[in-house]
Amino acid sequence: MNPDPVAEILRAASALRSGDPAAVTAIVQNALALGGLTTPTGNGASGEPPATVGPKQVPVPALDHMDRHPSRGSRLRKPLGEVVRTLQAGGLKLDGLPGLGHPKHAPELPLPQGSRFLDQRYSCAAGARRYRLYVPSTSDGGLQGLIVMLHGCTQSPEDFAAGTGMNALAEEHRLLVVYPAQTGGDNTMSCWNWFRPGDQMRDAGEPAIIAGLTENLRDEYLIPADRVFVAGLSAGGAMAVIMGETYPELYGAIGVHSGLAYASANDAMSAFAAMRGQAGIEPPPFRIPGLGPESGPRVIVFHGSADTTVHPSNGERIIAGKGGSARQATRSKTGASGERRGYTRLILKRDDGTHGLEGWMIEGAPHAWSGGHASGSYTDPRGPDASAAMVRFFLHGTSDGPGA
Repeated sequence: MNPDPVAEILRAASALRSGDPAAVTAIVQNALALGGLTTPTGNGASGEPPATVGPKQVPVPALDHMDRHPSRGSRLRKPLGEVVRTLQAGGLKLDGLPGLGHPKHAPELPLPQGSRFLDQRYSCAAGARRYRLYVPSTSDGGLQGLIVMLHGCTQSPEDFAAGTGMNALAEEHRLLVVYPAQTGGDNTMSCWNWFRPGDQMRDAGEPAIIAGLTENLRDEYLIPADRVFVAGLSAGGAMAVIMGETYPELYGAIGVHSGLAYASANDAMSAFAAMRGQAGIEPPPFRIPGLGPESGPRVIVFHGSADTTVHPSNGERIIAGKGGSARQATRSKTGASGERRGYTRLILKRDDGTHGLEGWMIEGAPHAWSGGHASGSYTDPRGPDASAAMVRFFLHGTSDGPGA
Protein backbone atom coordinates (compact mmCIF):
# COMPACT_ATOMS: atom_id res chain seq x y z
CA MET A 1 0.00 0.00 0.00
CA ASN A 2 1.29 3.45 -0.89
CA PRO A 3 1.86 5.82 2.04
CA ASP A 4 -0.84 8.46 2.59
CA PRO A 5 0.17 12.13 2.15
CA VAL A 6 -1.57 12.90 5.46
CA ALA A 7 0.70 10.45 7.26
CA GLU A 8 3.72 11.95 5.54
CA ILE A 9 2.83 15.49 6.64
CA LEU A 10 2.27 14.19 10.18
CA ARG A 11 5.75 12.71 10.08
CA ALA A 12 7.08 16.07 8.87
CA ALA A 13 5.40 17.91 11.74
CA SER A 14 6.89 15.44 14.21
CA ALA A 15 10.35 15.85 12.68
CA LEU A 16 10.00 19.63 12.85
CA ARG A 17 9.24 19.49 16.56
CA SER A 18 12.27 17.25 17.06
CA GLY A 19 14.50 19.85 15.42
CA ASP A 20 15.37 17.92 12.27
CA PRO A 21 14.68 20.25 9.30
CA ALA A 22 16.45 17.97 6.83
CA ALA A 23 14.01 15.20 7.70
CA VAL A 24 11.13 17.63 7.23
CA THR A 25 12.28 18.45 3.72
CA ALA A 26 12.73 14.83 2.70
CA ILE A 27 9.36 13.79 4.12
CA VAL A 28 7.43 16.64 2.54
CA GLN A 29 9.11 16.08 -0.82
CA ASN A 30 7.92 12.50 -0.63
CA ALA A 31 4.42 13.71 0.23
CA LEU A 32 4.50 15.99 -2.80
CA ALA A 33 5.53 13.02 -4.93
CA LEU A 34 2.59 11.04 -3.56
CA GLY A 35 0.33 13.94 -4.51
CA GLY A 36 1.75 14.06 -8.02
CA LEU A 37 3.42 17.46 -7.75
CA THR A 38 7.01 16.30 -7.89
CA THR A 39 9.22 13.27 -8.08
CA PRO A 40 10.30 11.41 -4.92
CA THR A 41 13.26 12.68 -2.96
CA GLY A 42 16.60 11.70 -4.43
CA ASN A 43 16.78 10.64 -8.05
CA GLY A 44 13.69 12.21 -9.53
CA ALA A 45 12.94 12.58 -13.20
CA SER A 46 13.85 16.26 -13.03
CA GLY A 47 17.39 15.40 -12.04
CA GLU A 48 17.27 17.99 -9.23
CA PRO A 49 18.90 17.14 -5.91
CA PRO A 50 16.61 17.22 -2.90
CA ALA A 51 16.03 20.71 -1.53
CA THR A 52 17.60 21.62 1.78
CA VAL A 53 16.50 24.08 4.40
CA GLY A 54 19.10 26.82 4.58
CA PRO A 55 19.59 30.57 4.54
CA LYS A 56 19.12 30.83 0.78
CA GLN A 57 16.58 28.11 0.06
CA VAL A 58 12.88 27.78 0.61
CA PRO A 59 11.46 24.70 2.33
CA VAL A 60 9.28 22.69 -0.02
CA PRO A 61 5.99 23.26 1.88
CA ALA A 62 6.05 26.98 1.05
CA LEU A 63 4.50 26.22 -2.35
CA ASP A 64 1.72 23.97 -1.13
CA HIS A 65 -0.73 26.34 -2.81
CA MET A 66 0.13 24.95 -6.24
CA ASP A 67 -1.61 21.64 -5.66
CA ARG A 68 -4.88 22.73 -7.23
CA HIS A 69 -3.42 23.23 -10.69
CA PRO A 70 -1.00 20.42 -11.62
CA SER A 71 0.41 21.28 -15.00
CA ARG A 72 1.51 17.87 -16.18
CA GLY A 73 -1.88 16.21 -16.36
CA SER A 74 -1.45 14.10 -13.23
CA ARG A 75 -4.36 13.67 -10.82
CA LEU A 76 -3.67 14.20 -7.15
CA ARG A 77 -4.64 11.36 -4.88
CA LYS A 78 -5.29 13.91 -2.18
CA PRO A 79 -4.52 17.63 -2.67
CA LEU A 80 -2.06 18.93 -0.10
CA GLY A 81 -4.31 21.92 0.56
CA GLU A 82 -7.00 19.47 1.65
CA VAL A 83 -4.44 17.63 3.75
CA VAL A 84 -3.43 20.84 5.50
CA ARG A 85 -7.03 21.81 6.23
CA THR A 86 -7.77 18.35 7.59
CA LEU A 87 -4.76 18.42 9.89
CA GLN A 88 -5.48 21.94 11.11
CA ALA A 89 -9.11 21.07 11.76
CA GLY A 90 -7.83 18.21 13.92
CA GLY A 91 -5.85 20.65 16.04
CA LEU A 92 -2.36 20.09 14.62
CA LYS A 93 -0.27 23.26 14.64
CA LEU A 94 1.51 23.73 11.32
CA ASP A 95 2.61 27.32 11.79
CA GLY A 96 6.26 26.23 11.85
CA LEU A 97 6.04 25.14 8.22
CA PRO A 98 6.34 28.26 6.01
CA GLY A 99 3.26 28.90 3.94
CA LEU A 100 0.98 26.59 5.93
CA GLY A 101 -0.05 28.91 8.74
CA HIS A 102 -3.33 30.77 8.96
CA PRO A 103 -3.29 34.43 7.83
CA LYS A 104 -3.02 36.93 10.61
CA HIS A 105 -6.35 38.44 11.60
CA ALA A 106 -6.52 41.92 10.12
CA PRO A 107 -7.82 44.61 12.46
CA GLU A 108 -10.59 46.94 11.39
CA LEU A 109 -8.73 49.98 10.10
CA PRO A 110 -9.72 53.38 11.49
CA LEU A 111 -11.16 55.65 8.82
CA PRO A 112 -10.67 59.40 8.75
CA GLN A 113 -13.93 61.29 8.64
CA GLY A 114 -15.20 61.45 5.08
CA SER A 115 -13.07 58.57 3.77
CA ARG A 116 -14.47 55.22 2.62
CA PHE A 117 -13.13 51.66 2.53
CA LEU A 118 -15.58 50.00 0.18
CA ASP A 119 -16.16 46.26 -0.22
CA GLN A 120 -17.10 45.61 -3.83
CA ARG A 121 -16.92 43.03 -6.62
CA TYR A 122 -15.74 43.16 -10.22
CA SER A 123 -16.73 40.73 -12.99
CA CYS A 124 -15.64 40.31 -16.59
CA ALA A 125 -15.38 37.55 -19.18
CA ALA A 126 -12.13 36.30 -17.58
CA GLY A 127 -13.62 35.95 -14.10
CA ALA A 128 -14.61 37.87 -10.99
CA ARG A 129 -12.91 39.08 -7.81
CA ARG A 130 -13.95 40.85 -4.64
CA TYR A 131 -11.94 43.97 -3.83
CA ARG A 132 -11.57 46.67 -1.20
CA LEU A 133 -11.33 50.25 -2.40
CA TYR A 134 -9.99 53.11 -0.30
CA VAL A 135 -11.39 56.50 -1.26
CA PRO A 136 -9.70 59.29 0.72
CA SER A 137 -11.64 62.04 2.42
CA THR A 138 -9.64 64.48 0.32
CA SER A 139 -10.94 63.09 -2.98
CA ASP A 140 -13.17 66.13 -3.58
CA GLY A 141 -10.01 68.10 -4.28
CA GLY A 142 -9.19 65.78 -7.18
CA LEU A 143 -7.48 62.41 -7.02
CA GLN A 144 -3.77 62.30 -7.83
CA GLY A 145 -3.56 58.67 -8.88
CA LEU A 146 -4.66 55.04 -8.53
CA ILE A 147 -2.58 52.26 -6.95
CA VAL A 148 -3.52 48.59 -7.42
CA MET A 149 -2.18 46.58 -4.44
CA LEU A 150 -1.78 42.80 -4.91
CA HIS A 151 -1.42 40.87 -1.65
CA GLY A 152 0.77 37.83 -1.00
CA CYS A 153 -0.12 34.23 -0.20
CA THR A 154 -2.49 33.63 2.78
CA GLN A 155 -3.14 37.37 2.96
CA SER A 156 -6.36 39.30 2.41
CA PRO A 157 -6.98 42.86 1.19
CA GLU A 158 -7.67 43.97 4.76
CA ASP A 159 -4.50 42.34 6.09
CA PHE A 160 -2.41 43.82 3.27
CA ALA A 161 -3.85 47.29 3.81
CA ALA A 162 -3.06 47.11 7.53
CA GLY A 163 0.48 45.85 7.01
CA THR A 164 1.52 48.27 4.28
CA GLY A 165 -0.17 51.36 5.73
CA MET A 166 -1.03 52.38 2.20
CA ASN A 167 -4.41 53.86 3.15
CA ALA A 168 -2.77 56.51 5.34
CA LEU A 169 -0.50 57.49 2.44
CA ALA A 170 -3.52 57.58 0.14
CA GLU A 171 -5.18 60.01 2.53
CA GLU A 172 -2.09 62.20 2.57
CA HIS A 173 -1.54 62.22 -1.20
CA ARG A 174 -5.17 62.03 -2.43
CA LEU A 175 -4.81 58.57 -3.93
CA LEU A 176 -7.33 55.89 -4.76
CA VAL A 177 -6.11 52.44 -3.63
CA VAL A 178 -7.68 49.15 -4.68
CA TYR A 179 -6.90 45.76 -3.11
CA PRO A 180 -8.17 42.88 -5.29
CA ALA A 181 -8.80 39.69 -3.31
CA GLN A 182 -7.50 36.27 -4.24
CA THR A 183 -9.38 33.59 -2.30
CA GLY A 184 -9.00 29.91 -1.52
CA GLY A 185 -11.40 29.20 -4.35
CA ASP A 186 -8.93 30.70 -6.83
CA ASN A 187 -5.83 29.22 -5.21
CA THR A 188 -5.56 26.99 -2.14
CA MET A 189 -3.27 29.44 -0.33
CA SER A 190 -4.92 32.58 -1.78
CA CYS A 191 -1.86 33.24 -3.96
CA TRP A 192 -2.02 34.96 -7.32
CA ASN A 193 -1.23 32.26 -9.88
CA TRP A 194 1.93 33.88 -11.25
CA PHE A 195 3.44 30.52 -12.25
CA ARG A 196 0.69 29.39 -14.64
CA PRO A 197 1.11 30.21 -18.36
CA GLY A 198 -2.59 31.00 -18.65
CA ASP A 199 -2.15 33.72 -15.99
CA GLN A 200 0.90 35.28 -17.63
CA MET A 201 -0.91 36.48 -20.76
CA ARG A 202 -2.64 39.62 -21.94
CA ASP A 203 -6.44 39.42 -22.30
CA ALA A 204 -6.68 36.16 -20.35
CA GLY A 205 -6.85 34.85 -16.80
CA GLU A 206 -5.95 36.91 -13.77
CA PRO A 207 -4.11 39.65 -15.70
CA ALA A 208 -7.29 40.36 -17.67
CA ILE A 209 -9.31 40.59 -14.45
CA ILE A 210 -6.85 42.95 -12.77
CA ALA A 211 -6.49 45.09 -15.90
CA GLY A 212 -10.26 45.31 -16.36
CA LEU A 213 -10.74 46.38 -12.75
CA THR A 214 -7.95 48.93 -13.13
CA GLU A 215 -9.51 50.44 -16.24
CA ASN A 216 -12.98 50.58 -14.68
CA LEU A 217 -11.76 52.47 -11.61
CA ARG A 218 -9.52 54.74 -13.67
CA ASP A 219 -12.44 55.78 -15.84
CA GLU A 220 -15.03 55.99 -13.03
CA TYR A 221 -12.86 58.21 -10.84
CA LEU A 222 -11.31 60.22 -13.71
CA ILE A 223 -7.74 59.23 -12.93
CA PRO A 224 -5.18 60.59 -15.45
CA ALA A 225 -3.90 57.78 -17.66
CA ASP A 226 -0.29 58.31 -16.58
CA ARG A 227 -1.15 58.16 -12.86
CA VAL A 228 -2.11 54.49 -12.65
CA PHE A 229 0.23 52.15 -10.75
CA VAL A 230 0.41 48.54 -9.53
CA ALA A 231 2.38 46.99 -6.67
CA GLY A 232 2.51 43.67 -4.85
CA LEU A 233 4.23 41.42 -2.34
CA SER A 234 5.62 37.94 -3.06
CA ALA A 235 3.09 36.20 -5.35
CA GLY A 236 1.43 39.60 -5.66
CA GLY A 237 4.80 41.11 -6.58
CA ALA A 238 5.24 38.48 -9.27
CA MET A 239 1.77 39.32 -10.58
CA ALA A 240 2.62 43.04 -10.55
CA VAL A 241 5.58 42.21 -12.81
CA ILE A 242 3.22 40.31 -15.10
CA MET A 243 0.87 43.30 -15.24
CA GLY A 244 3.75 45.58 -16.21
CA GLU A 245 4.78 43.21 -18.99
CA THR A 246 1.35 42.37 -20.38
CA TYR A 247 -0.26 45.82 -19.98
CA PRO A 248 2.68 48.28 -20.22
CA GLU A 249 0.44 51.01 -21.62
CA LEU A 250 -1.91 50.82 -18.60
CA TYR A 251 0.55 51.37 -15.73
CA GLY A 252 2.92 54.27 -15.33
CA ALA A 253 5.04 52.40 -12.78
CA ILE A 254 5.11 49.12 -10.88
CA GLY A 255 6.34 48.26 -7.39
CA VAL A 256 7.68 44.78 -6.66
CA HIS A 257 8.39 43.57 -3.14
CA SER A 258 9.95 40.11 -2.71
CA GLY A 259 8.63 39.03 -6.11
CA LEU A 260 9.81 37.12 -9.16
CA ALA A 261 10.64 37.98 -12.77
CA TYR A 262 8.17 37.65 -15.61
CA ALA A 263 7.61 34.05 -16.78
CA SER A 264 10.25 32.69 -14.40
CA ALA A 265 8.06 29.59 -13.94
CA ASN A 266 5.51 27.72 -16.03
CA ASP A 267 4.41 25.00 -13.61
CA ALA A 268 4.75 23.89 -9.99
CA MET A 269 8.18 22.35 -10.38
CA SER A 270 9.75 25.36 -12.06
CA ALA A 271 8.10 27.61 -9.45
CA PHE A 272 9.84 25.65 -6.68
CA ALA A 273 13.13 26.10 -8.50
CA ALA A 274 12.61 29.81 -9.13
CA MET A 275 11.75 30.53 -5.52
CA ARG A 276 14.91 28.73 -4.43
CA GLY A 277 16.93 30.88 -6.79
CA GLN A 278 17.48 28.06 -9.27
CA ALA A 279 16.12 29.88 -12.30
CA GLY A 280 15.99 27.52 -15.25
CA ILE A 281 13.61 29.40 -17.56
CA GLU A 282 14.67 32.41 -19.59
CA PRO A 283 11.70 34.80 -19.61
CA PRO A 284 10.69 35.70 -23.16
CA PRO A 285 10.55 39.41 -24.00
CA PHE A 286 6.94 40.56 -24.07
CA ARG A 287 6.12 43.81 -25.79
CA ILE A 288 2.91 45.24 -27.13
CA PRO A 289 3.22 46.11 -30.85
CA GLY A 290 4.12 49.77 -31.17
CA LEU A 291 5.44 50.02 -27.62
CA GLY A 292 9.22 49.76 -27.30
CA PRO A 293 11.09 49.00 -24.05
CA GLU A 294 11.60 52.70 -23.39
CA SER A 295 7.82 53.14 -23.29
CA GLY A 296 7.29 50.56 -20.55
CA PRO A 297 6.43 51.40 -16.95
CA ARG A 298 9.06 52.56 -14.48
CA VAL A 299 9.99 49.88 -11.92
CA ILE A 300 10.94 49.93 -8.23
CA VAL A 301 12.05 46.66 -6.61
CA PHE A 302 12.50 45.78 -2.93
CA HIS A 303 13.99 42.52 -1.65
CA GLY A 304 15.44 41.35 1.65
CA SER A 305 18.94 39.87 1.60
CA ALA A 306 17.86 37.25 4.16
CA ASP A 307 14.66 36.19 2.35
CA THR A 308 14.44 32.38 2.60
CA THR A 309 11.04 32.13 0.90
CA VAL A 310 11.81 33.92 -2.37
CA HIS A 311 15.58 33.94 -2.89
CA PRO A 312 17.08 37.46 -3.28
CA SER A 313 18.42 36.51 -6.71
CA ASN A 314 14.84 36.86 -7.94
CA GLY A 315 14.91 40.57 -7.17
CA GLU A 316 18.24 40.84 -8.95
CA ARG A 317 16.76 39.02 -11.92
CA ILE A 318 13.92 41.53 -12.21
CA ILE A 319 16.45 44.36 -12.09
CA ALA A 320 18.70 42.70 -14.66
CA GLY A 321 15.72 42.28 -16.99
CA LYS A 322 15.31 46.06 -16.89
CA GLY A 323 18.95 46.74 -17.67
CA GLY A 324 20.35 47.08 -14.14
CA SER A 325 23.17 45.30 -12.33
CA ALA A 326 24.69 45.32 -8.85
CA ARG A 327 27.68 47.30 -10.18
CA GLN A 328 25.39 50.28 -10.70
CA ALA A 329 24.29 50.53 -7.07
CA THR A 330 24.63 54.19 -6.16
CA ARG A 331 24.82 54.24 -2.39
CA SER A 332 24.46 52.29 0.81
CA LYS A 333 22.79 53.54 3.95
CA THR A 334 22.79 51.96 7.40
CA GLY A 335 20.21 52.63 10.07
CA ALA A 336 21.20 54.55 13.19
CA SER A 337 22.67 52.36 15.96
CA GLY A 338 21.44 49.27 14.17
CA GLU A 339 17.81 50.12 14.93
CA ARG A 340 16.95 50.32 11.25
CA ARG A 341 18.13 48.01 8.50
CA GLY A 342 20.67 49.28 6.03
CA TYR A 343 20.17 48.94 2.31
CA THR A 344 21.86 49.32 -1.05
CA ARG A 345 19.97 51.22 -3.74
CA LEU A 346 20.50 50.98 -7.49
CA ILE A 347 19.23 53.74 -9.77
CA LEU A 348 18.90 54.00 -13.55
CA LYS A 349 17.80 57.41 -14.77
CA ARG A 350 15.78 58.30 -17.84
CA ASP A 351 16.52 61.21 -20.14
CA ASP A 352 13.94 63.35 -18.33
CA GLY A 353 15.74 62.89 -15.02
CA THR A 354 13.20 60.52 -13.49
CA HIS A 355 14.27 57.11 -12.25
CA GLY A 356 13.27 54.44 -14.72
CA LEU A 357 14.50 51.76 -12.33
CA GLU A 358 15.25 51.56 -8.63
CA GLY A 359 16.42 48.40 -6.89
CA TRP A 360 16.57 48.21 -3.09
CA MET A 361 18.41 45.32 -1.41
CA ILE A 362 17.64 45.50 2.31
CA GLU A 363 20.30 44.08 4.61
CA GLY A 364 19.17 41.18 6.78
CA ALA A 365 15.51 41.58 5.90
CA PRO A 366 13.27 38.49 5.74
CA HIS A 367 10.33 37.74 3.44
CA ALA A 368 8.26 40.71 4.59
CA TRP A 369 7.08 44.17 3.58
CA SER A 370 9.85 46.58 4.57
CA GLY A 371 8.80 49.22 7.08
CA GLY A 372 5.37 47.65 7.39
CA HIS A 373 3.05 47.74 10.38
CA ALA A 374 3.00 44.87 12.87
CA SER A 375 -0.82 44.84 12.64
CA GLY A 376 -0.49 43.04 9.29
CA SER A 377 1.21 39.80 8.34
CA TYR A 378 4.60 39.48 6.61
CA THR A 379 5.88 42.88 7.70
CA ASP A 380 9.31 44.06 8.84
CA PRO A 381 8.98 47.30 10.88
CA ARG A 382 12.80 47.61 11.09
CA GLY A 383 13.23 48.13 7.37
CA PRO A 384 13.06 51.35 5.36
CA ASP A 385 9.50 52.41 4.53
CA ALA A 386 8.77 50.67 1.22
CA SER A 387 5.24 52.10 1.02
CA ALA A 388 6.35 55.71 1.32
CA ALA A 389 9.23 55.14 -1.12
CA MET A 390 6.90 53.52 -3.65
CA VAL A 391 4.40 56.39 -3.46
CA ARG A 392 7.17 58.95 -4.01
CA PHE A 393 8.51 56.90 -6.90
CA PHE A 394 5.04 56.57 -8.44
CA LEU A 395 4.11 60.23 -8.14
CA HIS A 396 7.46 61.98 -8.60
CA GLY A 397 9.65 59.54 -10.52
CA THR A 398 12.09 59.08 -7.64
CA SER A 399 11.93 57.61 -4.13
CA ASP A 400 14.19 60.36 -2.79
CA GLY A 401 12.69 62.06 0.21
CA PRO A 402 12.57 61.75 4.01
CA GLY A 403 13.86 58.33 5.02
CA ALA A 404 15.11 57.46 1.53
